[in-house]
Amino acid sequence: MTVGLAPFGSVTPSPSSTSLTSLDRVNFFIAAMQAGFGPYVAVYLADQKWTQADIGFVLTAGSLAALLSQLPGGELLDTVGSKRALAALGAIIVAISAIIIDFRPTLPFVLAGLVLQGVTGGFLGPVIAAISLGLVGLSSLPDRLGRNQRFASIGGLTATGLMGLVAYFLSYQAIFATVAVLSVPTLATLAQIRPADIHFGRSCGAPDHHTIRQPARANRRSLWKSSGLLIFAASLFLFQLANASILPLVGEALVNRGGSYPSVIVSAFIILPQIVVAVMAPLVGQKAQSWGRRPLLIIGLGALPVRAVLFALISNPLLLVGVQLLDGVSGAVVGVLTATVIADVTNGTGRFNLAQGIVGTASGIGASLSTTLFGLLAADLSRTDLFLSIALVALLAALMFSFLMPETKPITVER
Repeated sequence: MTVGLAPFGSVTPSPSSTSLTSLDRVNFFIAAMQAGFGPYVAVYLADQKWTQADIGFVLTAGSLAALLSQLPGGELLDTVGSKRALAALGAIIVAISAIIIDFRPTLPFVLAGLVLQGVTGGFLGPVIAAISLGLVGLSSLPDRLGRNQRFASIGGLTATGLMGLVAYFLSYQAIFATVAVLSVPTLATLAQIRPADIHFGRSCGAPDHHTIRQPARANRRSLWKSSGLLIFAASLFLFQLANASILPLVGEALVNRGGSYPSVIVSAFIILPQIVVAVMAPLVGQKAQSWGRRPLLIIGLGALPVRAVLFALISNPLLLVGVQLLDGVSGAVVGVLTATVIADVTNGTGRFNLAQGIVGTASGIGASLSTTLFGLLAADLSRTDLFLSIALVALLAALMFSFLMPETKPITVER
C-alpha cells in the first residue's frame, strides 16, 4: 500500500516553547489522575464490603463505556475545533467521577461514576495525540509522542507511589480525593497551551485547513477501505487479545503459590515496565524517523510472544520480573507508534481521530476478550500450555503485521 499524501500547504508548524512544555505537564497530570482508577477501585470497594459480583459488574460497565465511546469520541475530536476544551472536559469528568466514588460508595453512584470515567476513554487519550499533531505536524509527531509517553509514564509512576502512601496513612477513600485535587494542575497546564499553536486542520489530518469552517473530509467509508488501517487494527486486536490476560494470570499464579512477598513481585511487574517505557519512549520516537515505523513495531509486537513463552518455561519469581521488562519494550513501541501510524495512513483525510477510534475499539475488544478467553482456558490447561497458547496468539499478531503491513513513514513531509 502506498500512503497517499495531500499537499501540506504553507502553514509550517511553529509551536511556542510554552505550549510544548505545557503539553509535557498535561501528559504527566492526566496519567496521574487516571492512576487513581483501575486496581484502586476494586480494593476500595472491597474495603467497603462490596461483593465480588458487584465489583465485577461496575468495573465491567466502566470498561464497556470506554469501549463504546471510542468511535463517537473520534468523530467528536475531528469535528470540534477546540481540542483544549475537550481535554479540559475529560479532566473535569474524571474528577467528578472520583468525587462520586469517594463520597457515595453505593452501587448506583459508583456505577454512574465509573461509566462517566469510562466514557472519557473515548477522547481523553486521543485528544492528546490530536493536540500533539496539531502542534508539531506529522513530520515531528513521533518525537512528540515519545515525550508524551515518557511524561505519562513518569506521572503514572509518581501517582501510584503517592496514592499508595495516601492509602497507607489515610485511607483508600482518600485516593479519589487525590484524583480530584490533581484536576487543578491538569486544567492549569492545559490553559497554558496556546490555542493559536494548535493547527485545526493538522489535528484531524487535514493539514491545509486552518479556519473555523469544517474542512473537506474523506468519506467515513474510505477508512474501512484502507488496507493499512485495517491490518494495523487487526494486528493490535490480536496483540491485546494475548497481552491483556498475562499480568492477571501471572499475579493469580503467584498468589496461589504463596511464598514470600507475592504482592511485592506483582508491584514490580507493574512498576518496572513503566520505567522501561519512560526510558525508551523518546528513543522510539527518534528511531521512527530514521528506521521507519515498521521495524520498531515488529520488535514491539515480537517481544510479546517471547515474553509469553518465557512465562511458560520459567517459574522463579525473580526471573519472571526480568522477563516482564519485555512488557516495557512493547509498551514503549506500541504506545508511541500507534497514533503515528494512524496519522500516516489517514494524512489528508481529515479523519485522523475517527481512525484512532477504530483502532482503539479493536484494541479494546481484544483486551476485553483476553481475560475472559484465557481465564476459561486456565481451568483446563496447565500453566505451561496456557502461556504457550497466549504466545501463539501473540505470534500471529506479529506475523500478520510483519507480512501484511507496509512501511507507512511518509516520503514527503511538511515544508
